[in-house]
Amino acid sequence: MTTGDAVIARVRVLVCEDDGNLGDEIAAGLRAAGFAVDLARDYADADLKIAVNTYDCLVIDRGLPDGDGLDLVRAQRESGQRTPVLILTARDALADRLDGFAHGADDYVVKPFAMDELAARVSALCRRQELPAPTRTVLGTLVVDRPRRRVHRAGTLLTLTPKEFGVLELLAARAGTVVSRAELIECCWDEMAEPASNVVDVVVAQLRRKLGDPPLIDTVRGVGFTINP
Repeated sequence: MTTGDAVIARVRVLVCEDDGNLGDEIAAGLRAAGFAVDLARDYADADLKIAVNTYDCLVIDRGLPDGDGLDLVRAQRESGQRTPVLILTARDALADRLDGFAHGADDYVVKPFAMDELAARVSALCRRQELPAPTRTVLGTLVVDRPRRRVHRAGTLLTLTPKEFGVLELLAARAGTVVSRAELIECCWDEMAEPASNVVDVVVAQLRRKLGDPPLIDTVRGVGFTINP
């Protein structure tokens, strides 16, 4: 599987890695795979981000400048948080791996690693906790197929980017209600996106063009967007 294949819509991941270059590479690789990624450089920053955001998966280094990443995992588990955790570390001894699982980690990857494999493992962890949901959403001539990540309009297969699919999937799942720009930013982008920018409007405009006529996505001025069922 290539990095481009490991795509899940509306999945937000926290990467905690103190090595600046490596952290940036991991974040860029996961974003290229379609994930929304927040990046923390130390224990305190990761702890704060976890407290104020909702994540689908945590990718945690062990050797942080202000503590062991496993202590962060243990604290999360003791507080009742069940977010999947992947430990990413250079410690490759069997005892280290067993210690990671004992502290509540769900997966353990040793550096150096292949980016494609990391993206696939993160994808697998996120799928484990997905709540049961309809595999297909049908709205008139529009069909959104989640497992196959395909969209048909009037029988025609459309080619969408990961962001376009994520936005359309959320709008279709919430058909008949208004989804705000802030909600779309929260679900389909990450902390690197600027909510005040026109990034959402650009993606929605691209979607409208690809979906064709009659128009499906309505703009609710000053609020957001909706698809009428």
